Amino acid sequence: MRQIICLTAAAAILGAGAAGCQKSGGDKIVVGSKGFTENLILSELYALALEDAGFAVDRKFEISNAVIHTSIVNGEIDVYPEYTGTALLTILGEELITDPQKVYDEVKDKYKEQYKLDVLDLCEANDGNGLVIRTEAADKYGIRTISDLQEKAADIRFGSTSDFMEREDGLPALEEVYGKFDFKSENAFDNALKYEIMSSDEVDCVPAYTTDAQLSQDEFTLLEDDRQVWPPYNVIPVMREETASKYPEAAAAINKISGSLDTQTMSKLNAEVDLDKKEYDEVAKEFYDSL
Repeated sequence: MRQIICLTAAAAILGAGAAGCQKSGGDKIVVGSKGFTENLILSELYALALEDAGFAVDRKFEISNAVIHTSIVNGEIDVYPEYTGTALLTILGEELITDPQKVYDEVKDKYKEQYKLDVLDLCEANDGNGLVIRTEAADKYGIRTISDLQEKAADIRFGSTSDFMEREDGLPALEEVYGKFDFKSENAFDNALKYEIMSSDEVDCVPAYTTDAQLSQDEFTLLEDDRQVWPPYNVIPVMREETASKYPEAAAAINKISGSLDTQTMSKLNAEVDLDKKEYDEVAKEFYDSL
């Protein structure tokens, strides 16, 4: 999962204090977000849905990953989009689970018990670890899953950052479950260049995030992790229990947003911002209006 730190935004939100979340003269809900494209789009969608349901919304966006959980526990925000894998492994410090429903159930129970937070409906959109292959190579060798990739590895030029080849949740984790990957060649490069290098036909397959903007293009194919090596990072709206109890219609409005999103749709929305250079709020509004 992406971990992007925005200390300036963190200072701003902490400086605002808990008073920023007080309802003043009406039904106001404070929506927070982390500081990267996808989370901003999701938070704006939540805000639009809440406004449509009759709530006044205070947007507190681009909060540091390092403090956003503390912000909602302290009542500085009422709701924000989180990810099941981040909640399970980073926030709760639990052992690895790879079944999406089991992860969700564990997070939902523990968040309520430990933090008085309500985890709303599970969203199909999953922003987790994955492997991406050039569609031309996928079609040529009949590769659709990571099991297929392992079997046809001798035909595939693999590209990656050097740490993926060594870190515990990288290639070693894949080989423990799928078996040895005897790639035709292996090349290391800066992560930011992975799609450019694939487009120039220097490598065939790279590690990626499953909602990367480039995956909206037919040129690339996301492989199915058919043996579930990696934990899921499904989107989950996290709301203060007090807010969810007081305003059930607010929770219902946000759940409708979750029900409208899957991994492919999320990738397309990310692409409109990251590739087409639209503003995230414009993209969110256009998508919301289409629902």
